[in-house]
Amino acid sequence: MAEISSIGEFGLIHMLTKDFKSVNTSTVKGVGDDCAILDHSGHKTLVTTDLLLEGIHFDLTYVPLKHLGYKAVVVNLSDVYAMNGTPRQITVSLGISKRFTLEHINELYSGIYAACEHYGVDLVGGDTSASVTGLIISITCIGDAEEQKIVTRDGARDTDLICVSGDLGAAYMGLQLLERERTASAGMKDFQPDFAGKEYILERQLKPEARRDVIEELQSLGIRPTSMIDVSDGLSSELLHICKQSGVGCRVYEDRIPIDYQTASMAEELNMNLVTAAMNGGEDYELLFTVPLTDLGKVEQMKTARLIGRITKPELGAYLVTRDDAELEIRAQGWNAFNR
Repeated sequence: MAEISSIGEFGLIHMLTKDFKSVNTSTVKGVGDDCAILDHSGHKTLVTTDLLLEGIHFDLTYVPLKHLGYKAVVVNLSDVYAMNGTPRQITVSLGISKRFTLEHINELYSGIYAACEHYGVDLVGGDTSASVTGLIISITCIGDAEEQKIVTRDGARDTDLICVSGDLGAAYMGLQLLERERTASAGMKDFQPDFAGKEYILERQLKPEARRDVIEELQSLGIRPTSMIDVSDGLSSELLHICKQSGVGCRVYEDRIPIDYQTASMAEELNMNLVTAAMNGGEDYELLFTVPLTDLGKVEQMKTARLIGRITKPELGAYLVTRDDAELEIRAQGWNAFNR
């Protein structure tokens, strides 16, 4: 295997980006100069950045580099979709320790390219550096949206309906499965992990997708959410973000929270509380949004999302209504890197 030092930083950049062709007209100039040149005439530009650190956000013991590259892009695209925007370009910056070879970085970039191709996004720049703490990935995404279509977290109002796409808790349960199998394999040379019947939760953890399809369905039904956020840190945390920034309260109903069968099965196997996992697990990258009560009929037609609650006056607080009609205060117990 070839060492990265054999071709140097600029050789590495050229190797990784020489075959990348831009697909967006707003990309005037991509990789190869001091700055990319973008033209978003008539649109507002959206910018988001995510930093992924080995040992904090991912474990290469069980995360394939190609999947990691794909996921690193998706988590950024999800933020742009959560603003009701369209992602157009990304920049990729890497910190690379000596244990990685050219083949390793090529594998990582194969996932980055796959995500860019699937979502129609251009790679337009970035940076590389040596690292003494493992692999570091920082991706910035640039998107755009018409000003009147942008959705923020602060627009929810009393009587609005609360909706969420997909299902919740699957990514967290996929992580618990991977951690369990890693622990079981310690010191065993020919250990074979048991993933049978759990492929869905594994995919939700290792190769999530950004919910472009939800944005497309909202547009096709003529729905403009009053607020929206992606579920990266757990439903409880995201609900509280919307409530705080919109100055409202909420009621979310336990029996309305969408949960996949494999998620429920894994929670039972691990003797974990299913609702706690769905509320606080994180990394689902679903879209949580609110719509006016007058859009109830349209929301009921949606195939990608479902109604899970309602917005209330701020003095009523934020609560989860259980199956037996008890009210439990919602607390932010989702992902927090500084608690690790």
